[in-house]
Amino acid sequence: MEARKRKILIVDDNMEFAKTVARNLEREGFLVSVAVDGNSAILQATSESPELVLLDLKLPDIPGVELLRIMKSINENAAVIVVTAYGGERVAIDLMKAGAIDFLSKPFNFEDLLNSVKNAFKISDAVIEDKKHERYPHLEKFFPFLAHEIRNPLHAISGALAIIQRRSDLKDEVLSQSVKVIQDEVQHLNEFVQECLDFVRPASESRFVEININEVISFIVNTMPHRFDELSQKIKVTTDLVPEIPKLYGNYEEIKQAFLNIVKNGLEAMDDEGELIIRTSFQLEPMPGWVKTVFIDHGQGMKEENLQFLFHPFFTTKPRGTGLGLAICRRIIVERHQGKIEIESREGEGTTVTVELPIERRRRPRK
Repeated sequence: MEARKRKILIVDDNMEFAKTVARNLEREGFLVSVAVDGNSAILQATSESPELVLLDLKLPDIPGVELLRIMKSINENAAVIVVTAYGGERVAIDLMKAGAIDFLSKPFNFEDLLNSVKNAFKISDAVIEDKKHERYPHLEKFFPFLAHEIRNPLHAISGALAIIQRRSDLKDEVLSQSVKVIQDEVQHLNEFVQECLDFVRPASESRFVEININEVISFIVNTMPHRFDELSQKIKVTTDLVPEIPKLYGNYEEIKQAFLNIVKNGLEAMDDEGELIIRTSFQLEPMPGWVKTVFIDHGQGMKEENLQFLFHPFFTTKPRGTGLGLAICRRIIVERHQGKIEIESREGEGTTVTVELPIERRRRPRK
């Protein structure tokens, strides 16, 4: 089946410029249309329902701020990238506060445009996904609202920081360090929002497939240098994977996410040197048979009084932790895959996490 082409509307009164951009985007597989003024853009947005709008600030009939508001009223899920001439950054930031995802200053190269377009689709897809979660018990009702309220200002902060970087001398050590702090904090908040949404996201039965746990672990180990950077360089990782292990039925991405959370905890628990051991095995009893994965770290371990709270949302002993990592693990392994997760830990000695997943996922009775 051919992949659906994503629709982009270019709104710019410079027809030659707009057609050039359109041709380049079409080569990348997008479905592109062009409007040379605000009124034409409104008609095309109504009839074509573009998923992304490249909006020039300077139009002959309708101001950019007003047209952005109209575009959002036609389709609140449409992503908008503001295109400005040099010096329009101040207005662009105001537009980002009003709902635009990003901005580009003319002239720009196509690679920057393409990166901006792809990133805008990722952000808008995440926002649309957030809106699907309407019914959650207790604190979970708050998470989608929280995601929306945090992500909007984060986009504005990222846009403003991009301007600061372009207009500043980053050879200034203090300034460079300050920019790095902002980037790190934005990333931390983005990760927190994503963990909130991962915690409440309902299971998707359509994504259950046959999974080889050894392949999941091998993928995680092979990508550790990229995912965990300095941590993985200091710590030795040893795997003991039983060959020809039976496949189980589950959501590959969710199980990978749970295992990544466990591995990350293990790496962060160890100092400059240590060893993380990952073992797999299979047991026939009790039926229908279980795949067991054991993660052993020789890190700092945990206090006994904290063990009972490990799977509680927002409980953490880390200075920068969100307290959702293990809560997400339990939800994925126990609630969505009817598996088991146990943690044994001694302060100063290390931690062992044992995950057991059934070969055949047993359906829960309807309530």
